[in-house]
Amino acid sequence: MGAIEPTVPYYVTVLLWLARTAFFAFVSVFLLWLGIRVLDMLTPRIHERQKIGESPISTGLFIGGFFICIGLVIHGASTLPILIGASAVTTVFSPIRLGLLAAGFFLSLLVGIALFNIFDWLTPKIPFRSVNKEPVAVGLYVFGYLLFFGLIMHAALTTPL
Repeated sequence: MGAIEPTVPYYVTVLLWLARTAFFAFVSVFLLWLGIRVLDMLTPRIHERQKIGESPISTGLFIGGFFICIGLVIHGASTLPILIGASAVTTVFSPIRLGLLAAGFFLSLLVGIALFNIFDWLTPKIPFRSVNKEPVAVGLYVFGYLLFFGLIMHAALTTPL
């Protein structure tokens, strides 16, 4: 009796895995950039992109949050199972995963901003919007958003279907 062998050479599987990981990383970076832009619009009294650039510490926090977010995305894309019998195109550009990423993007924005405003309202002695007074505070605020976004994207990538 012969050994069970894969129908696709190993190097093809590795190349598909690398392509899929890179594809989802770039899609997630685009969504992350879009999320920061939308976050600016949804919190008009907090000027994220302007304030972060005013301090090297807040810039460092932003970059650190970015790398953690991308690390979560790359981990999610790397551990995403490959569908047996799926085409190479479907393996890399999975429409179902793209839909989950889009849903995760909107979820992170809507739920994040809604909870931000609810907790701001529930804690009147802790003025959340006062983070705008200090670039480092804005950097920490965006750092937290990047972690939140990375976890949402990781969940969208690793959710079993």
